[in-house]
Amino acid sequence: MEAKLESYINLILNNRIDKFNTLHNLILKHYPNAVVDMKYKMPTYHVDQGWVALANQKNYISLYTCLPEALDVFKKTHPKINTGKGCINFKETNELPLEDIEQVIKLAMER
Repeated sequence: MEAKLESYINLILNNRIDKFNTLHNLILKHYPNAVVDMKYKMPTYHVDQGWVALANQKNYISLYTCLPEALDVFKKTHPKINTGKGCINFKETNELPLEDIEQVIKLAMER
């Protein structure tokens, strides 16, 4: 693992690391050959033109996408989970709806 990526992950608080690891492993499960780097100062996963990134924010773990439209169905299905134009912000109290997150990741990575 790249030193910068490892350092980033080591700074994630214990109460968030499980959520981060679940998302990280979900991405790599579907895209084991993804290039993982710190392009946007956060772990970023690339496959051809598609990408997603994970970020440890002040109050949540965020999943960023390169394709805002990938979030359309997720936003309607999970209105209580905060979303931005191109990201989903998972608070500690949010469950991870893994099947729906998988769809967001696939749409973004396979654009």
